[in-house]
Order: sequence, then structure tokens, then C-alpha cells
Amino acid sequence: MQSLHELWGWWAVAIDGIVGVWGLALAWRQRRPSRWFWAGVGVATVATLGQVVLGVVMIASEEYAVGDQHVFYGLVIAFAFAFAYIYRAQLATRPALSYGVFFLFVMGLGLRAITTLGLDF
Repeated sequence: MQSLHELWGWWAVAIDGIVGVWGLALAWRQRRPSRWFWAGVGVATVATLGQVVLGVVMIASEEYAVGDQHVFYGLVIAFAFAFAYIYRAQLATRPALSYGVFFLFVMGLGLRAITTLGLDF
């Protein structure tokens, strides 16, 4: 399960980055998001939140010592998605830009979570 979490983590970060850059490109070109973009948002969301759930399951099994910082960034990712859901009406005013910036932010948090594996505060 640990190797799946490690590999999937890199994939989730890559997908978040792709969707983030895609959203910024759409905003820069002043284009509306297509169905494909929304499908990408869905894939990035499922990949990232699936990663968070897998991490929680691994921590709950108490077999893995991942470090406080890694857990912290995983929680920040979960809270970021919660706030994005709460403010979805505001994000809908400029969806490509909003979701682009959001997924680049989540990508940064994911990279930080990966690089802090095993570290405590």
C-alpha cells in the first residue's frame, strides 16, 4: 500500500499541475472551459482526494510513521478542497482562472507533502 501511495502521489501532483496550467492557459486566451477541462478537473480531484484518503487509511493502520509535516500538508490539501467546495459559486465567476490557480496551489502542497515525508516539526 505504501508503494501505491508514493507512486500515486507523483501522478496526482502531475495531474494537478497539468489541469492548473490548462486552466491558466484558457483564462489567458479568454476561452470558456470545455467538457474536457471539466473532466480533467474531475480526474485531478479524484486523484488528489483519493490520495488523501489512502494516506488516512495508512495512518489509521498505525503501520507507517510518515512524519508530522507530511500529515499536515495532506490535511491542508483536504481543507483546500473543502474551501473550494464552499466557495464554488465565487469560483464559477471565472472558472478557468480560479480552478487553474487552485490546482497549481494543490500541486505545490502535494510537492511539499512528498518532500517532507518522514519529517516532524
